[in-house]
Amino acid sequence: GLSTLANLAGNLKEFVMYLYKGLIVEYMDVLKMAVPSLIYTLQNNLQYVAISNLPVATFQVMYQFKILTTAVFSVLMLKKSLSRLQWVSLVILFTGIAIVQVTQEEGKAGRDRAPGQNYLVGLLAVLVSCVSSGFAGVYFEKILKGTSASIWLRNVQLGIFGTVLGLAAMSCKDGSAIAEKGFFFAYTPMVWSVVLNQAVGGLLVAMVVKYADNILKGFAASLSIVISTVASVHIFGFHVDLYFALGASLVIAAVYLYSLPKAPAPASSSLPPASSLSAEPDSYSTKLVIK
Repeated sequence: GLSTLANLAGNLKEFVMYLYKGLIVEYMDVLKMAVPSLIYTLQNNLQYVAISNLPVATFQVMYQFKILTTAVFSVLMLKKSLSRLQWVSLVILFTGIAIVQVTQEEGKAGRDRAPGQNYLVGLLAVLVSCVSSGFAGVYFEKILKGTSASIWLRNVQLGIFGTVLGLAAMSCKDGSAIAEKGFFFAYTPMVWSVVLNQAVGGLLVAMVVKYADNILKGFAASLSIVISTVASVHIFGFHVDLYFALGASLVIAAVYLYSLPKAPAPASSSLPPASSLSAEPDSYSTKLVIK
């Protein structure tokens, strides 16, 4: 009835005022999101460059390098501490990626590449994408912890900047073609499926972060490598040799080991005062979340 409409109108007004305050009044706070938004936009485009020039399985393995870059930026920018097991897993991760990279660079790996693929361009794209992903994720985390704004509002701010930057880049590169043929020209069912997959994937990542833990996320990352490799073998005729299998196995093991929770600190023989216990940080409270 009328009461329901009044409640909806009141909620809508409150929602609009919330956005007005978060996007217009506190504009200086909004401008801080321009940096990660620009980097995320660059990262997304670099991923397409990388996947266009690398075999799918190779890209999936090498993209796990973002775990290392995120860990390094977290230590440098957020002063986080990593356990000994996590440092060991990072070394294993780097070793596995190096093995895959070396084997793919050899001439015998050329049969796994489609015509027109440039391995060096793909390698540089995935490396820059991993570095930008690590920096943007840590920078975003630092902003979230430094203000009281909700994650939802921050995502809206990221989306606004990302949309503007993406449209600007599109206009510079393909403006004349879009004006002639339209914005949705060449949007085939395959393109729409990629768009849908990216959107659903983003929601699934948010659900994993909210309802699951790092161990399950590590299993998901490892499983994605296996599925990508199997699909590449059957669809693109990708050749899995001994060195690639070794490198991919090391990466999968490293992702799992890195996601394990830190071991609790050994109990002291003498109990500290109650005030010290209340001030002691929880060893499991600091988690490194990789976007």
